[in-house]
Amino acid sequence: MSETIPRATHAGVLNIGNAQIPCAVLENGERVLTQEGVLAAIGRARKAKGGQGASVVVDGPPAFLSAKNLKPFISERLETSTTPIVFRPFEGGHKGKAYGYPARLLPEICQVFLDARETGALKPNQMHIAQVCEVLLRGFAAVGIVALVDEATGYQADRDRQELHKILEAYISKELLPWTKRFPDVFYKQMFRLWGWRYPPDAREGSPRGPRYVGKLTKQLIYEKLPRGVLNELERLNPPNEKWQRRSRHPQHLTEGIGNQHLEKQIAVVTALMRGASNKGQFKRLFARNFPEGHEQTEMFNEVERAE
Repeated sequence: MSETIPRATHAGVLNIGNAQIPCAVLENGERVLTQEGVLAAIGRARKAKGGQGASVVVDGPPAFLSAKNLKPFISERLETSTTPIVFRPFEGGHKGKAYGYPARLLPEICQVFLDARETGALKPNQMHIAQVCEVLLRGFAAVGIVALVDEATGYQADRDRQELHKILEAYISKELLPWTKRFPDVFYKQMFRLWGWRYPPDAREGSPRGPRYVGKLTKQLIYEKLPRGVLNELERLNPPNEKWQRRSRHPQHLTEGIGNQHLEKQIAVVTALMRGASNKGQFKRLFARNFPEGHEQTEMFNEVERAE
């Protein structure tokens, strides 16, 4: 039986207003708030009668939702989802049990009391619970409850690492792929047209100022728009030497199925934007409109212009 009880891998305290709610992330990814924490947060007794676990409700809604005047405001989903979760506490190792509720349910529980208050269905001894629920819901409004739990328990950093691992697994090839031309000539032809550089560049004239920045523009327009972390991994796997030459091409390190497909789609979109622009100023506006995140592109464009 003990093997079926999930263990908490992260634990912390969620602080919203004056409420302090112990919370945890279980090994199956479920975010939970402890039963005592939920009771305390909404102004009920800090412990279930008889001690922790002694009066745990195994079927139906918990005691604080069992009042008859609240029933019309409890959704069927909420009613069937409030069975306490049994788990092994983070600090308790494999011994002891704790009880909690899915964190995502707390905003729904709060809404029950607010809906009942709005219709005049709340009893005087329930009004303080509605007031607390209002404060809690304000706290959930800015950031979702799951994100708050992740931050409180420290799971956020591990979650980000796990998500990055999944992205890199999908985008980065374990073996170096054979060289295949991914950037069509028209991509660079349009870039050179907009920046006023001669195309194709004549190597006999030395290193023209324009083409020195082709690599930087390509990185900013294409590779930086792949999922976060992919470019950093490409730079790690394929760093430049002291002459800024690389052993291989970045696309050779991307997976054929997802990585290079995304790369080619990004190239196609940017090429279309360049085709539709009559000058680089218009292209900048089109690019910023289609890829509005951050100011990286503005800084990059400015760097190129300062060097011209």
